Amino acid sequence: MSKIRVLIVEDHPMFRQAVALALSKSENVEIVAEADNGRLGVKMTEELKPDVVLMDIGLPELDGIEATELIKKSGSDAKVLIFTSREAGDDVFEALSAGADGYITKGANEQQLMSAITAVNEGTAWLDPSIARLVLSNVQQQKQTVVAPQEEKQPQKQTKNTFGLTERELDVLALIVDGMSNSDIADKLVITLSTVKTHVHSILQKLYVANRTQATITAVKEGLV
Repeated sequence: MSKIRVLIVEDHPMFRQAVALALSKSENVEIVAEADNGRLGVKMTEELKPDVVLMDIGLPELDGIEATELIKKSGSDAKVLIFTSREAGDDVFEALSAGADGYITKGANEQQLMSAITAVNEGTAWLDPSIARLVLSNVQQQKQTVVAPQEEKQPQKQTKNTFGLTERELDVLALIVDGMSNSDIADKLVITLSTVKTHVHSILQKLYVANRTQATITAVKEGLV
């Protein structure tokens, strides 16, 4: 199995070195280079053709969102994983709109970071569950701005549920997006834990996803909750 070639774009030297050291411990990752600003990150992506670009947002010369957009517009096959301390909804939405393949906060541990890198490398979008609700809020706000004042707003839930989810499954999905565990969902909906697990299994199958995080991403993107 070939290693995932990673380019780290981060302007703080100590943090960049710490991340590089942590990732270098993995047998599945190869650090191809490090860049301390967005413009250099774009250039290195073009020259070195990494599999994954680990991209901060607050970068000098060219911020991470602009750099991500340039990388994606260039036709590069590199996946961009935003890795930042910023958790504001606007930052998340702008990064994903620029073409980022995933978004993880700097509070993540090594295992979570490796999972995110592996996921985006395999073509699976990764979104930190803790900020999924912020993304959903921004998506809804963006949609509301394009509705003409004279136009009557029509119910959208029925038209967007093209996955065949039942009303109860939609309820469970909404609580998954909120970050609730199966036990919390059972208490909230006053149903058994076994029933929750059955609903979660059905939801994953109907959304064609492998886990709860991917279900959250799909729910956000498709406007299911």
